[in-house]
Amino acid sequence: MGDDILLRVEDLSVSFPTEDGVVEAVRGVSYEVRRNEVFAIVGESGSGKSVSSMALLGLLPRTARISGRARYLGDDLLGRPDREVRKLRGSRISMIFQDPMTSLNPVYTVGRQLAEAVLAHHRVAPKVARARAVEMLDLVGIPQASRRAKSYPHEFSGGMRQRVMIAMAIINDPDIIIADEPTTALDVTVQAQVLETLLEVKDQVGAAIVLITHDLGVVAGVADRVGVMYAGRFVETGAVDQIFSESRMPYTAGLLGSIPELESDAEHLIPIPGAPPTLINVPSACMFAPRCPIATDRCRTEEPALIETDQPGHLAACYHVDQVMALPDPRSLFDASHRGGER
Repeated sequence: MGDDILLRVEDLSVSFPTEDGVVEAVRGVSYEVRRNEVFAIVGESGSGKSVSSMALLGLLPRTARISGRARYLGDDLLGRPDREVRKLRGSRISMIFQDPMTSLNPVYTVGRQLAEAVLAHHRVAPKVARARAVEMLDLVGIPQASRRAKSYPHEFSGGMRQRVMIAMAIINDPDIIIADEPTTALDVTVQAQVLETLLEVKDQVGAAIVLITHDLGVVAGVADRVGVMYAGRFVETGAVDQIFSESRMPYTAGLLGSIPELESDAEHLIPIPGAPPTLINVPSACMFAPRCPIATDRCRTEEPALIETDQPGHLAACYHVDQVMALPDPRSLFDASHRGGER
């Protein structure tokens, strides 16, 4: 494993048995995370983004069936005893959850909860842990950190609570921060402030970030590389410029086409028709075929592999990469006028 690769996930699969059948939530996901980079995982709700990351930290229920490998600095995380995973969780690999209000304990002060994260992994005096908590609150931009450490979560705004969660994630100087929809419930202004804080502290503690989001606008501003997930697997991966400027998979093109643009003269956004598929008893076919305007019989009977396109490091799972490449703007695939012309 290269010296700059912190995490290498190989063929990760996660399934859940249910009364209706087996839910294949994650299907053969592979990726690498390098030092000091931001790797974004993008996709619709239910695509497997969060499940894939929670599997790495042992946060899934016992009913989950997990296979594959996830090597952190060469050591496999999957299959380790809970005791060993707990030593890494919150110390070397930390996670920022979607909703800080439900992640923070309402009956303890913010400072106490931050100090607890230190005491869980280090043999230090409580006074030292409290001082570290105040230091982290100050680092993430909480004004009057010493006083606010004595406040309870409900006394903070949504943006401030998310900053507290960032402080908790970095308090032990982790190598990797998994940020699961860290700006979902925030308005645009606060969202930008939180992302700026996250990137600043990333550089100060020297951590890599795995950013889980459905917001492509967030990805464009902060990510180095992107993995687009659909129906439990990656359908396109590459550098952020490759994904945004030269997408090679119809689903990615559809996501990009649904983003509002200030300079556009279009009167309406172009949606992707249909809905994401169920992941119960997954068929051997391209899962995006029912929603894809250029799907063929092969797409409906064989699932394409994720392979390199015409650009090094840019992978796509599609049989029609050449057809997508030939379009001046791949986003036009989902334009009604274009579809009408094709048919």
